[in-house]
Amino acid sequence: MSFERTINDYTYSPVVRDAESMLELILEYGIIPFFRNSIPGYSVEEHTLPEYWFTEENLGPWDWKIHCVQSGQIAYGKFLWGGKAAFATVDVYRELMNWRRSLSKYAPAEDQERILDYVDEHGAIGITEVRNLLGIKKAAADNQIARLQMQTRLVTGDITRVYRGPNLTYSGWQRSSFCTPESLFFEDLGLPFPGYHPVSAKTDNTPAQSLEFLKEHISSLCGPVAAKTLEKLLG
Repeated sequence: MSFERTINDYTYSPVVRDAESMLELILEYGIIPFFRNSIPGYSVEEHTLPEYWFTEENLGPWDWKIHCVQSGQIAYGKFLWGGKAAFATVDVYRELMNWRRSLSKYAPAEDQERILDYVDEHGAIGITEVRNLLGIKKAAADNQIARLQMQTRLVTGDITRVYRGPNLTYSGWQRSSFCTPESLFFEDLGLPFPGYHPVSAKTDNTPAQSLEFLKEHISSLCGPVAAKTLEKLLG
């Protein structure tokens, strides 16, 4: 069965059928949204065979993203389209970080600074800790974490499966913790496992050059993309 389509003279085929192929797709693209959006074909969802996309028998990419995060090779968080879930390789995420942190609109507010101070002290934070720290409800805590991810101040550090009920059933419920990209990718922490090679957080590009790099990179993947669309995508 072929699902091959042509978008803007670019041909692509859904290739995601398991956790390993999902990670391969992310590594190939460098930066890609999780869900379909206004750029046709530019999402993990559209590259996933339909029978693997959130069926009763298979949680598909929703569960496979845990493998991708725990691989240590990619950043995952709500950092595209004004706060939508996305994946990026470390080298491409570094360019996004260079651009976003140059903008005054992405400076952390007071409560967000408190969250970052907590992360600096404890290494990571979850939604429950955010609620306790700021005395707010879950929706407000989710919003604060989403804003920090758009600011490129936090990324998803780890995701664990939650098993519930008398039979300890896993039905897709997950618990995430969040840490700084510096601690996850860019600092030499001397971690005792092979293959850990921290990358410099610094890029030779100016913030404006990082933005142009991202625009050109996405256009090379998707074909011509309207300037307004790229602005909405990258913020």
